[in-house]
Amino acid sequence: MLKLLIDEHISPEVAEGLRRRTRSLIAQCMAEWEGSEFLGQEDSSCLQQTAVQGLTLVTYDRRTIPPLFKTWAEEGRDYGGVIFLDDKTISPADKGGLVRALIRLFQETGKCDWTNRICFLRR
Repeated sequence: MLKLLIDEHISPEVAEGLRRRTRSLIAQCMAEWEGSEFLGQEDSSCLQQTAVQGLTLVTYDRRTIPPLFKTWAEEGRDYGGVIFLDDKTISPADKGGLVRALIRLFQETGKCDWTNRICFLRR
C-alpha cells in the first residue's frame, strides 16, 4: 500500500491537499512525522525509518538519495520506496499540480507494494 512521506523541502500544504482530496491516502509531511525528529537529519536515518514504517518518500533530491539506494541494494537492504520529482516537470511552486500527480499515481498504484520501488513522477 502506498503511504507517502513528503520531504521537508516540499510545502506541507501538499500533504494537507492530498489528505483533503483523498481520505484513503496516508500522507505526512516531514515536519509532522515522528514529532519532526528527522528534520535536518541524514538521509540514511530518515530512510531507515521509512522502511520500518512502510512509507514512500516524495522528494526532489536526486543528488544524494540515489547513491544511498545503490549502496543499500549492494548490501541487500530494503527501503520503503521513493518518488522522485523534477522541477522541470512539476515545479515546487506548483503545489496543486503535485497533489494532482500524486493522487493519479495513488489511483494507479496505491495498492502495490512500494518496498524498494523507485518512481519518477510526471505531470
